Amino acid sequence: MIHITKLNGKTFHLNALYIETVESFPDTTITLMNGRKYVVAESEQLVNEKILKFYQSIQLLGHGQQEDSDEKK
Repeated sequence: MIHITKLNGKTFHLNALYIETVESFPDTTITLMNGRKYVVAESEQLVNEKILKFYQSIQLLGHGQQEDSDEKK
């Protein structure tokens, strides 16, 4: 889950596994796989960073270059 802030200042947690797209219109809009949309206060870049961090925390994605270089040793 990622911690997100609505434009009205209320925060909530969103399951990042259900996110289909993150776009800026200029407000950041998150669209889920079921078509539901959330307009949030965070920037598109910050949302993407939170998603990546979440995926890494559940070991869905590796930890990037460091992991690759460790495997070569």
